[in-house]
Order: sequence, then structure tokens, then C-alpha cells
Amino acid sequence: MKKKMKPESLMMSHGYVPELSVGSIKCPIFQTSTFVFKTAEEGKGFFEILWKKRELNSGEEMGLIYSRLNNPNIEILENRLTLWDDAEECVVFESGMSAISTMLLEFLRPGDLILMSSPMYGGSDHFIKHILTQFGIHVVEFKVGQLKKEVKEIVSNSGYSDKLSFIYIETPANPTNGLVDIRACKEIADEFSSKEKQVYLAVDNTFMGPLWQHPLKHGADLVIYSATKFIGGHSDLIAGACLGASELIGRVKKLRTFLGNMTSPNTAWLLLRSLETLKARMDIQAFNANKVADYLNSHPKIEKVYFLGNLNKEDDEQYRIKVKQCTTNGSMISFDVRGKEKQAFQFLNSLKLIKLAVSLGSTESLAQHPATMTHADVDHELKEELSVTEKMIRLSIGIENYEDIIFDLNQALEVI
Repeated sequence: MKKKMKPESLMMSHGYVPELSVGSIKCPIFQTSTFVFKTAEEGKGFFEILWKKRELNSGEEMGLIYSRLNNPNIEILENRLTLWDDAEECVVFESGMSAISTMLLEFLRPGDLILMSSPMYGGSDHFIKHILTQFGIHVVEFKVGQLKKEVKEIVSNSGYSDKLSFIYIETPANPTNGLVDIRACKEIADEFSSKEKQVYLAVDNTFMGPLWQHPLKHGADLVIYSATKFIGGHSDLIAGACLGASELIGRVKKLRTFLGNMTSPNTAWLLLRSLETLKARMDIQAFNANKVADYLNSHPKIEKVYFLGNLNKEDDEQYRIKVKQCTTNGSMISFDVRGKEKQAFQFLNSLKLIKLAVSLGSTESLAQHPATMTHADVDHELKEELSVTEKMIRLSIGIENYEDIIFDLNQALEVI
């Protein structure tokens, strides 16, 4: 009986045939813009398939045409990324924001309503509230912690409930680690759907990466990643990915063709390299984060720690969501220092090992100030309401020795 291999094992070889590349054990970089057809008839056939003028014949395979349309590095990357989420298809982009914006532009039309969760990454928040609205798209949002009944009322009271077309959530939320119930959101999407119009649900799963949470298994139609983060994981590339059913990804991929925001062969090759160590890196990061959170939880100069591991009350809805959706506590930790911006900046400026930089999910530990950095453009009153205040610090825990991370945190806290 053939054994079904785990994704971490398949990351080394899935989708690549060494014999087709003179035996190279690793996939070469196909740094080319175009591909040569064997015959004019073959080229004609490839374009017929590309534009859905006909289906593949028995035994026929789609060939390579042009790197904006398909490229071996990109195709192998997309095939491997589907394994973690058990998705039918994947489409990769030159950045996380290009994945988000392309997906939203494909499924929203003027007059439509989008429902979003809050808080959310500042770039996503800005695109939805300030860019999409220029195209006549209406926006309503609900806050982490609101119940399904409350969220439905927000949609119903918007005046555009019959126009709801898309629900976009980020869970855990950036930067508070607040959790949103994916299954409940899917139920809301279904309740507002009709025979004429399906309401789709997409989940930004960047905070948990493709290992620690699988939104498609909880009812999401699409899952989004900033592949810059855990998937890339080395702070040396920018990329994004969108996964889901073939029909939906086919639509997103078609729009990518015309926007031209596909990732490059070189970036795809770097991502293939990173996928080989993804589980090993994320296992270490999750282990380190638990140790760091234990330290922060007892520090007298810290008011509050925002970490999934702190959700442990069985009667708490956030705890129930965590148990249902997440396989670990992740490696993202936010905390409030006792003080204000001055004290937060004193801490950040005193770090030695941990780097003061935005981004997350990389091998090195990173620290930043959400209120004035990643979420600087989010409405001030909303940030205060969501606890994204001037005293909040966000940490992305890396793969260094956890004792050294804690030592650095301790010496920086002493400066406050």
C-alpha cells in the first residue's frame, strides 16, 4: 500500500522531476520570459487551453507559454503550497498586498458590500476603507469578540445587506491576537447568500502560517498569506499567496495575468528553498514563544500580554475558538508596557539581539510599535477601542535560543 507522505516530507520533491532538468536535485531557476513551442500547432493548442476555448484532451498536458502566465518555479511552488492547507489550487504573487488586492478586486463590484473584521493589518485596513470605497464598494466592520448575532445585525443595519458579497477576516488579528470564529463567519456568509449570489469568505492566515491553522477546513472559501512571513521566513523576499477551490483560484489567477503581479522565478525559487525548513522553523518559534510569554506574564513593568497561550478559561469564547481552530499558540506576542509611548520607545531603542523592524515570522526575532508603525493609518479612536495603544509592543519570536531572547527583553525592560 502506498504511504501518504506528510507535507514536510513532500516539500523536498513534490511537483519536480529531476530528469527533466539534467538530474539537478534542486529545481533550477527558470530565469526566462518566454518558452519555445515545438510546433505552431502546439502553441495554438496551449492558447486554446489557456483561454478556456477547449479542455485538455486525454493524455495532453498544458505547456509553458510565457512567465507572466506560467513558469516552472511558480507552478512547483503553487503545487507545494496546496499541501499544507489541503487546497485544490494556489496562486502566488509578488507581495501579500498584491494577493489581497487582486482577490478583493476579483470578487467585488461597485455597489457591493464587504464585511471585515477588526483589528486588521494596517495595509489591508487602508486598502479596504480608502481604496475600495473609491470604486463604490461599501464597507462595514465588526470587532473581535462580537457574537454571530451582533455581526449579523451590523450587516442588516448597514442598508446594504442585500449587496453583501464578501467577508474578509484576519484571525488571529494583527496585532492583538484576537480570534474570529471562521465557521460562524461562514454561516453568516451562507445566510446572506442567494441563488443568484454567493457570499464568499476569505481568511488572512498570516499570523499562524500554513501549519498552525487551516481555515479551509473550517469553512473558508479562500485563505490568504503574506508569504514574506513564515513561508519565506528569512527576511529576504516579498511574496503573497491565495489558496482555495480550483474555480475560485482560477478567477484570481486570471486577474493576476492582466495585473501582471505574479512573483518572479527567483522569488519562487527562494520560497521553494524556505518551504523545506518551514516546519522545523515554526516548531522552534512556537516553543520559544511559550517560554517568552511565561517570562513576560510575570514581569512587573508589563500590564498585559496578548498571547494565545494566555487563553485558558474553558468558559471563554476566545479559548473555545483557539481550541477549535489553532494547533499551537503561535509565535506572535504583543504586550503593554506600564507607561506610554515614551516608555515603549525606551524599550525598543534598548534592544540588542531583537531587531527593531516590522514584518514577522522570520528566523530572527523582531519588535515594533504597531500604533505608530504597521497600524499608523488606522483611525486613532478605533485603535484605542481595539487596545492598539501607544504602550503596545509587538514581538515576532524567532529561532534564537529562547534564553537569549529573554535576556534581551529583560535588559531592555530595565531601561524603562
